[in-house]
Amino acid sequence: MGRQIRARGGVLAASLLLAAAGCTSGGTDGTGSGAPAPPAPAGPPTAAPAPAGSSASPKAGDGRAGGGETLPGVAGVEAARAQLAGLAVAPVGTMAGYSRAGFAHWADQGGTCNTREAVLQRDGTDVVQDAECRAVSGRWKSLYDGVVVTDASKMDIDHVVPLAEGWRSGAAAWDAARRKAFANDLARPQLLAVTAASNRSKGDQSPDLWQPPDRSSWCLYGRAWTTVKSAYGLTVTEAEKKMLTTMLDTCAA
Repeated sequence: MGRQIRARGGVLAASLLLAAAGCTSGGTDGTGSGAPAPPAPAGPPTAAPAPAGSSASPKAGDGRAGGGETLPGVAGVEAARAQLAGLAVAPVGTMAGYSRAGFAHWADQGGTCNTREAVLQRDGTDVVQDAECRAVSGRWKSLYDGVVVTDASKMDIDHVVPLAEGWRSGAAAWDAARRKAFANDLARPQLLAVTAASNRSKGDQSPDLWQPPDRSSWCLYGRAWTTVKSAYGLTVTEAEKKMLTTMLDTCAA
């Protein structure tokens, strides 16, 4: 009997050692390297959507946008102010040569999932996906207008900085790989599930020409827009910069 007790104790000790080793294997950036993401990726970041048929609910501070609280990679208020101050100011660029097809989306994100489905899963509450990774049920709160939706087909995935706006402010000089990265960026606050109505009202307009109808979202929207433009080295106009400053001024102290 004494030998059995000692054997069990040895197994328990080995299990504890293995668990401790597993808890220290990851890096701070979620990649295992501990290094920050590069400011302007050459290719689309990868995502890890939930397995088909699974559900996921947002947790406080986990980077989900469904509660209107945060977005992946979004700068804090003071950091966004510093980024905005550092953006180059330039007139609106030409649309000559622009094609939405030049920004390949939605990209494959593994298995049967693409970028659209990954964002719907990320931004929703209690999202259930079928075998094709399509969201068949869930709940989404649209940041722009505060509308709650339970039908995924009524949600659009908005490019916070529209593709055409990216083209006018610097993306015209990019190669295809960087445009694809911009159009499918899951590591930064560039993609957001919103109501189709609010997305189509926005179109490709910059903040000086269109603002979210729900004013309580201006702080996050201004931070997200500024974060993306800074990460990709895009320019802003004087009017755009002024409106972004106004949006950042709505952030709580």
